Amino acid sequence: MPSMTHRALVGPLVRAWARAAAGLLAALALSGCAVGPDYETPQLTMPDQWGSGRGQRAEAAPELPRWWRRLGDGVLDGLMEEAVAGNLDVATAKAKVRAARATYRQQVGALFPQVTGNASATRGDNGGNVGSGGDVTVASTYGQYQAGLDASWEIDLFGANRRGVEAAAYGSDAAVDDLDAALVTLVGDVATNYIDARGYQARIALARRTASAQRETAALTKRKLDAGGASALDAANAAGQAASTEADIPELEAALAQSVHRLSVLTGREPAALTGRLARVRAVPSPRLPVPKGIPAQVLTVRPDVRAAERRLGQSTALVGQATANRYPAISLSGTLNTTGTQLGDLARGSSISWSFGPTLTVPIFTGGQLKAAQELAEAERDQSFLSYRATVLTALEDVENASVSLGKQRLKAGRLAASAASYREAARLSHALYGAGSSSFLDVLTAERSLYAAETALIESRVAVATYYVALNKALGGGWDGAVDTATPAVVDQNTGPHFARPHFARLPAPAIQ
Repeated sequence: MPSMTHRALVGPLVRAWARAAAGLLAALALSGCAVGPDYETPQLTMPDQWGSGRGQRAEAAPELPRWWRRLGDGVLDGLMEEAVAGNLDVATAKAKVRAARATYRQQVGALFPQVTGNASATRGDNGGNVGSGGDVTVASTYGQYQAGLDASWEIDLFGANRRGVEAAAYGSDAAVDDLDAALVTLVGDVATNYIDARGYQARIALARRTASAQRETAALTKRKLDAGGASALDAANAAGQAASTEADIPELEAALAQSVHRLSVLTGREPAALTGRLARVRAVPSPRLPVPKGIPAQVLTVRPDVRAAERRLGQSTALVGQATANRYPAISLSGTLNTTGTQLGDLARGSSISWSFGPTLTVPIFTGGQLKAAQELAEAERDQSFLSYRATVLTALEDVENASVSLGKQRLKAGRLAASAASYREAARLSHALYGAGSSSFLDVLTAERSLYAAETALIESRVAVATYYVALNKALGGGWDGAVDTATPAVVDQNTGPHFARPHFARLPAPAIQ
């Protein structure tokens, strides 16, 4: 059977929490409204088809997943995997995702009551009171024990906290889209620098082959000079042309090294990490064409930077509602439950328990116009987000149109340059044959070799440009990394974070000046 002390304790507690529950239910009934604008995704007018495809039938949807595999280069495929795992910009974007999600959880926590507990124990000696006969009439030592709970809850009467949660949710979505945008940029940069590296290797190999052939021509001219069949001018021109071609090689090697260094850093390594791995010469990647582009409206959902801009517009709209709600009255509930005694056992007695509970109404009567200005500031920032969203959409459309036109025209140029190089190659062969037989002047050989070298160089550059525009078009369409990305694991893992003795740390101070 419960003791009288137990009933004395339970009774006030039950009544206190019954009143609190009634107040909570009433508050919940009042907290269902919100002020400020409700966000809706803007309906933008989009073109029916791409400008580069006018008059043609509708294009198929873009093939964006792992688009770089259509370049047919296994080394590039491996570098993509390593870059996604090791790139520092991507790691930073992951940390921002974790931060945005933590902010969201913080905002959600503001919707719930906050409860804290406290306890204290005090022992003291007041010296005692001694009577005239020397007897102690009051005990000199005393004890005091206290325990309690404090609770508070801000009722979200006009939706300020819910708008904060809404804004944080949009911010979390935008952070994820920013991560996707970082991956789009990363895979594009890796592919572009890899193509550049292979292009420089091809040009270095061409320069070496051409210089070797020109050295042979110079040797033939020297022999003809010795035999009286050529002039000293021809011999000097032959040697000078070979040296001029060889002079291109160091500059190309420097550009190749820079591309390899950039690739190494993109994968999160030191600049020279991939030098040995990419030393073996491979052909410039050749993409499978054409590239289907779908319809312009698809950039609204596929391009991560467009999605991020749209989410930030939603975030700024929610913040307008939050700023608006701050201009309305606020209600909060607070309560305390305390018990005090001179002994631990006294804490359970009903006579030692005190409690309080009640609402608090806060009305912004005069704030000097600050709250209205805060609302206008939020509205202006929402306008900026809306305009930024529209600008991002237009930029996305422009990127696709530019890359599509450039890729198409560069393909035509590459075809013409291939035919030109083939013709100059035949002209060089014939000029060498005729010169060796004495039926042609060295000027014909000199002109043919220069023309062939220039044509083959232009052809390599055009092939690099075709592959680069292929990369740019897939980036513009929103093609990035579609594999799993771990956003939960932090870059820095703390150790020994529990209670422990702190090591002294002294800031580095400048050494005192010696007079």
